[in-house]
Amino acid sequence: MKVNEYVRRDAVGLARMVARGEVTPAELEGAAREATREVNGRVNAVVETWPTDDEPVPGGTPLAGVPFLIKDIGVTMAGRRSELGSRLAAGNVAPADSFLMRRLRRAGLVTFGRTATPELAYSITTEPVLHGPTRNPWDLERSAGGSSGGAGAAVAAGIVPLAHATDAAGSLRIPAACNGLFGLKPTRGRVSLGPDADETFNGLAVQGGVSRTVRDSAALLDRILGPEPGDPYTARQASRPYLEEVTRAPGVLRIGVLTQAWGGRRTAPPVTDALTRTVRLLESLGHTVEEATVGLGADWEEFLSATARLFTANLAATVDAVATAFGRPADASTLEPATLTGYHYGQRVSGHEFVAALAIRNAVARSLGQYFATHDVLLTPTLPELPMPLGTYTEDASALDGAGWIDRLNDRSPFTLAFNVAGNPAMSVPLTADPGTGLPIGMQFAADHGREDLLFRLAGQLERAQPWADRTPAVRAGSHPGGDTFL
Repeated sequence: MKVNEYVRRDAVGLARMVARGEVTPAELEGAAREATREVNGRVNAVVETWPTDDEPVPGGTPLAGVPFLIKDIGVTMAGRRSELGSRLAAGNVAPADSFLMRRLRRAGLVTFGRTATPELAYSITTEPVLHGPTRNPWDLERSAGGSSGGAGAAVAAGIVPLAHATDAAGSLRIPAACNGLFGLKPTRGRVSLGPDADETFNGLAVQGGVSRTVRDSAALLDRILGPEPGDPYTARQASRPYLEEVTRAPGVLRIGVLTQAWGGRRTAPPVTDALTRTVRLLESLGHTVEEATVGLGADWEEFLSATARLFTANLAATVDAVATAFGRPADASTLEPATLTGYHYGQRVSGHEFVAALAIRNAVARSLGQYFATHDVLLTPTLPELPMPLGTYTEDASALDGAGWIDRLNDRSPFTLAFNVAGNPAMSVPLTADPGTGLPIGMQFAADHGREDLLFRLAGQLERAQPWADRTPAVRAGSHPGGDTFL
């Protein structure tokens, strides 16, 4: 299969071609590798590729035979490197598959490499010292987001139709917004993080993926959902496959709109304009849309302080464990400035401060739960501004302490973290773009616990009403005229 044919189809479309005998998994893998060679030198999304197994690809799933990439953190593949985007873990080889990796194999996905992540996934831009910056395919001088920035850039640039991603504070939705992709963060407990972790960042982190079409993300979640023995959280079981939900009508929804973020961060005019256009689209589809007042359950400073303590205490434990495992020092020779200051801050978080931070997590979950008792969906921008130039986030990072770095990230992404804290599902949908620059703008939709079904129905409706597949970035493998046809 030629690259320009490969990039014209999404994962479900490619798997259907495999099922019909029109193409083999090996031919798809060859096209994916050629696409990698064609564009990765410009976007730096894939940090390593490897030979795939000679074993037959499992069939019978909507994703069987499709090329796939895993993030360099959050999932392990036996015998493959998992370096966490860091010099501290450089050279680490995973001894076994994680639960998620087993499910990806059973789905028939052909995993041939790993994507870039910031050091220890501790940023919302992907610019690690270990591998260098990942560049946005829409504008190579801008960030691809993070921490799943490598996944976002790889999918947008046509290397794979969908890729693994994680999300602890927006790390899946932010790259989706920056790269013009669809990305849904599942409910806490929907996908297992085991066996090496029961929870990550005290339940804030989840597993998922980014894709060019809604149905690809639905098909992926169908294949990876469900608890494993010993998991601390579970989510409400879906009544039918999410792939079926994509084509079902959502009905008339009551949707609240939050234009300005908690904490007073102002939304930039291009994003506000995009939000206004989204509201009009929703109203044209028959939904009831109204301005929302949504309390966090804590004031903004309490919220920032609590999240800083949770993130840095977890970071400190991770750094100590990795440093001990490899016999390396946790200092400036192995850690970037923001990570190092976060590590030191986390070492000073006391037990009672940590417990108090968990109480704030509970207050946020209760407050958002009250909102979703009377509304179906909450709409916000995914980000308050367009994708930022590379270097914006890391400028003068050494001057910030651990709390200051978390404040900086929340200032740049004030809409996403609350749904990690509360555990609600939330998705970024690439409904529009900035007319002046052509850069994509993501809209975030959140719902009550366990209501990914509702989000997939709404996303499918929006995709049909205002398709985005014909918008392609400046850097795209197999560039061709005429847009995309996902068959």
